Amino acid sequence: MRSSIPRQSTTEHGANRLDNDARLTSELAAVVAGARRRALRDGDRQIDTAHLLHTLLESDPEVRSVFEGGDPQVARLLGYLVQRSIGYGLRWQGSVEDSGALPVLPGAAGTMGWSPVAASALEEAFERAARRGDAPARGVDLLAAIIQDPQSRAVEVLRRGGVDARELPERLRQVERQVELRVAGCEEYAEGLDGYR
Repeated sequence: MRSSIPRQSTTEHGANRLDNDARLTSELAAVVAGARRRALRDGDRQIDTAHLLHTLLESDPEVRSVFEGGDPQVARLLGYLVQRSIGYGLRWQGSVEDSGALPVLPGAAGTMGWSPVAASALEEAFERAARRGDAPARGVDLLAAIIQDPQSRAVEVLRRGGVDARELPERLRQVERQVELRVAGCEEYAEGLDGYR
C-alpha cells in the first residue's frame, strides 16, 4: 500500500535540520516536534504555520500572554485549529502553503517536509533571536515570524478567531519588555545577594 505522503528528496534545508537545530530552545524544539506530529495525524503534506500556531498556543504560556483576549480568545483560536481536519482546513490538504516567493522545502525521503512559509518563519525566528542577542529562538520569536505573511494559514486562523495580526507585534514588544524587566530584576537581586555575602 502506498503512503499518502509523497516521498521527497533530501536538501540541506530538510526536516531533520530544522527539527534538530541548536538555535531552538528545548521548548521550541518541542513545538516543532508537536507540529510535525499534528501534520502527520491530520494527513497534511507539509508542516505549515497553522500547525506551528496550534502547538505554540497549546504549549507556550509566553505566547498565550500576547493575546489581549486572554484564555477565552486562545480557546477560540484553538477551537478553530482543532476544526482544521474536519472543516475549512480540508481545502488545505491538497495544497502547499506558499506565498510564491520561496521554493518548497522537502523533507528527507519518507518524512514530512515544511511549507515554504513555515520554513521561512522558523529561519526568521532564529534571526530575530540573534538580533536580540539570544542564541536560541523562543516561542514568541516564532509567533512574530509566522504573522509576518498576511497570506499565511496562521494569519487566516487568527482572522477567523477575531485577532488582528497587525496588532500583535506591539503586544509582542510589550511581553518581551516584561520578560527583559523580570530578567534584569533577577540579575540585580542576584548581584545584591553576592554583595551581601
